[in-house]
Amino acid sequence: MELTGEYRIAAPRETVWAAILDPDMLRQCIPGCKELEKNEDNSFAAKVQLKIGPVSANFSGTVELLDMNAPESCRLTGQGNGGIAGFAKGEARVTLAEDNGETVLSYVADAQIGGKLAALGNRLLQSSARKLADQFFSALATRVGQPEEAVAEAAS
Repeated sequence: MELTGEYRIAAPRETVWAAILDPDMLRQCIPGCKELEKNEDNSFAAKVQLKIGPVSANFSGTVELLDMNAPESCRLTGQGNGGIAGFAKGEARVTLAEDNGETVLSYVADAQIGGKLAALGNRLLQSSARKLADQFFSALATRVGQPEEAVAEAAS
């Protein structure tokens, strides 16, 4: 399943790049994220709780940032296991372009899903994946594009 998207973020490209590498920022933006810990230079371990259609699951997995070309692009690969619910794995190519002091973030992602999740049907999985991607990138755009004081107030 392939997903693409583009988001305009009211922040310089270097600021957005730093946010993509920040475990605390990622933890706040990933839907259902319970834990996110940096393992090595560009690798993270995550625990995420998701409900997709009638299936709820706790996923444990890893995310790795590869082919990093700071502050322009990187490739993210990840995999997660949700026990009897199934598994998910995939990769995304993220590019950041400057535009009048703002950043245009574009991504192309490809995901594979197996187990009970795969039995839900492609249409439901595609809409759920699109919704999760939108939630993540919208949260990132909001948090990165606001002054620190506004983010601190929103978190209170």
